[in-house]
Amino acid sequence: MMAHLEGRIVLRDRIVSGRVDFDSHIREIVPQSGVPERYILPGFIDGHVHGGGGADTMDGVAAIETLSRFHLGHGTTTILPTTITAPWAEVMDALRAVAEVCDRGVEGGPRIHGAHLEGPFVSPHKLGAQPPFTIEPTAERVAEAVATGCVRVVTIAPELDHAPTAMKAFAQAGVRVSLGHTTTDFEGAERAICLVCAAGGTVGGTHLFNAMSAIEGRRPGPVTALMCSDVAYGEMIFDTHHVHPASFRLAERMMGQRLLFVTDAMRGTGEADGPSQLGGQDVMIRNGVVRLPDGTLAGSILTLDQALRNALDAGMSLPKAARLVSTNAAAYLGLQDRGAIAPELLADFTVLDDRFQVSEVWVNGERRV
Repeated sequence: MMAHLEGRIVLRDRIVSGRVDFDSHIREIVPQSGVPERYILPGFIDGHVHGGGGADTMDGVAAIETLSRFHLGHGTTTILPTTITAPWAEVMDALRAVAEVCDRGVEGGPRIHGAHLEGPFVSPHKLGAQPPFTIEPTAERVAEAVATGCVRVVTIAPELDHAPTAMKAFAQAGVRVSLGHTTTDFEGAERAICLVCAAGGTVGGTHLFNAMSAIEGRRPGPVTALMCSDVAYGEMIFDTHHVHPASFRLAERMMGQRLLFVTDAMRGTGEADGPSQLGGQDVMIRNGVVRLPDGTLAGSILTLDQALRNALDAGMSLPKAARLVSTNAAAYLGLQDRGAIAPELLADFTVLDDRFQVSEVWVNGERRV
């Protein structure tokens, strides 16, 4: 059955007043005047999210459904539940849970595209808030993870033993290889980027600027390698705590359509200030910031609608901000059927009011919020 939405339609490069006609897919965009003062954006895509609404990916099927529905309420229509560094058996249990949810879907929820395997193939020297259960990405572990059929992105520290072989194997399996939680330098990051591309893969950077060395005049580091690449994508947690607005503007100017927002949200997202947990570790939420007892930033309580508002506050236009929460992630993940408002793409929409607050969310042509 055909449905329609009227408002200010946010296209890739401009905003037009009009009507979108759709069933499960977008059929037509009709310009017209006198539309409601609201904004129709492509549904948001979050490729790195641990939890929300009191639930965590590592808790299993029911928790994945809970966190997915929570983020749907903030405009996210496609989500990749994300693991944390933990004993390998627990990581595999979480991947199997994501695979189960992928197979059956979340009733009334967003699309579950697959898993982001963030841990445990990371550096013990750049854990950030990850628990200390790092292991090497041996061929056997890579094969076991790939066999679940749900891994879409993997974070790897390229300096680890077995990492070159693992990055090649993941790339050949169609998994996006994201450099992160790493002590590698500029040259190491460049080599990793070239290796993944030579294997026919797509390469990214996990939460740009965080859990990797900083940019310095004589030590440019992996951030510079990712920004200067013509092909590498970069995630960013733009809650203004993890990344300063000026650093965001620099990265956006350098990377353009290769920069995408993620939340890196943890289970306490959406809950009041106070104690919570991340990967079995006690954390404290206070004034919008999550920290370990030693003061280390510990994930975030960001949602993608807030990330979009932060981008607007930093001077981005609404079409550019929409690309950061949707279009660019779709390109990175190879999702050619979504990420923009155009005929024949999926009818996934996030509707914002005149204060840029989420008022409606549509998935597959059905209103779900």
